[in-house]
Amino acid sequence: MAKQQRPLEGDALIKEVCRRIRVARSYWDAHKNAACRGERDRALTLYNTLTKEQKERIPQELRVWLRYRSEKYFGAHRTPPKSKRRSNR
Repeated sequence: MAKQQRPLEGDALIKEVCRRIRVARSYWDAHKNAACRGERDRALTLYNTLTKEQKERIPQELRVWLRYRSEKYFGAHRTPPKSKRRSNR
């Protein structure tokens, strides 16, 4: 996917954060944890650039899901994912 020319701002940024959270939720529901983790990281990065007023415009259901999954399943206290290479037995 090509990089965008200008960084997102305003309504476009809020819309993109919501879209990324929804995509991460769909990966989570499909049990695709690695894809969910990557999409959640992207959503969280964008979410952290928002102002307080902009964060309030994101639906509460999405904000709660992002926080809950971030802390419970992907927090620093969790074991990081293993590499995709399998060891030979």
